Amino acid sequence: MSQEDDVEREFDIKWADGAEHKEPSARARMLAARWKENPPQPQPFRADPGPRTPRRSSWSSTAIVLGCVVAVILLLGYSRFQAPY
Repeated sequence: MSQEDDVEREFDIKWADGAEHKEPSARARMLAARWKENPPQPQPFRADPGPRTPRRSSWSSTAIVLGCVVAVILLLGYSRFQAPY
């Protein structure tokens, strides 16, 4: 095989995009087959997310973060105090 043959056989994307018939993807075929037997229920554009789990208040989250910061500061100060100079 010469290099010219490789160039001639190279895939031409313009030719592929210009095809009259395009085969659907495997996922599209799978969903079409599934929906023939069991069609999906209509859904609104933005479906109701359902009940939300209760979240912690912002004050408790702030107290946890500040407590961790204070603990780290105290731990670093204690270790510096114990270190020999």
